[in-house]
Amino acid sequence: MRNRVRFLVAGSVAALAFSAIAFAQDARPMPAAPQNAKPAAPAPRHDISGVWAGPVLPKREPVPEMTPWAQALFNARQPFGGGAKAVGVGASNDPMVMCDPLGFPRNMLYETRGFEFEQTPKKMLELLQYQRVWREVWTDGRKLPANAGGSELDAPDPRYYGYSVGRWDDDYTFVVETTGLDESSWLDEFGHPHSVNMHVVERYRRVDQDTLEVTINIDDPKAYVKPFEVMKQLFHWNPKQEFEEQLCVPSEAQEYLKTIAAPAAHK
Repeated sequence: MRNRVRFLVAGSVAALAFSAIAFAQDARPMPAAPQNAKPAAPAPRHDISGVWAGPVLPKREPVPEMTPWAQALFNARQPFGGGAKAVGVGASNDPMVMCDPLGFPRNMLYETRGFEFEQTPKKMLELLQYQRVWREVWTDGRKLPANAGGSELDAPDPRYYGYSVGRWDDDYTFVVETTGLDESSWLDEFGHPHSVNMHVVERYRRVDQDTLEVTINIDDPKAYVKPFEVMKQLFHWNPKQEFEEQLCVPSEAQEYLKTIAAPAAHK
């Protein structure tokens, strides 16, 4: 079979005993920082460009209490990716099963592996290894849309990866704000929801030449009773790293569901 990414992610596959599924290429995590290495050089100013490698599943913090609106959505979701509600793939309604986009911030919380920043005069481009996704983070001073998904004629449509703007908070910390996110995407593999007006703040702090601390905070009053930090994780610079082609392939997903997952779910 061609060297494509496994249809189900390594962590979920292992947990659900699906390690033999071969929808894709080898899903090995990107290499970690070398052990017993010399102290890293100081971080360059206003520069987070390059490839950053980290875990498949970054450490997450629990979400706070959900609102009734969010709880109803959560109750209707059947994840396969873990947690007390996990079901078999054939019974799951996780959009990932059909290779729908993970959306943001799920793409930073699940199957992260590696990402790359490329800086241009007016925007920062973030390239993600899994599903070959890219994000535009505008640095030209524009404001975030306040009415994404609204009824106004000029209201922008919600997006899986939202609308993002960025700025340098200091010489070593790049801050990204995102909103206008499509509500059909899941916040995480457990099925937690979010609203279109969820406001996400990412902080990329370059600790030294080789280390990037990533913090993600969420404020979504429609879905959660208080703002919360969902992730803080270190990533390591890999100047020679090249991304693997890790794709979720719809035709292979459909074949797997037809021949294996669906029959297993009805046994």
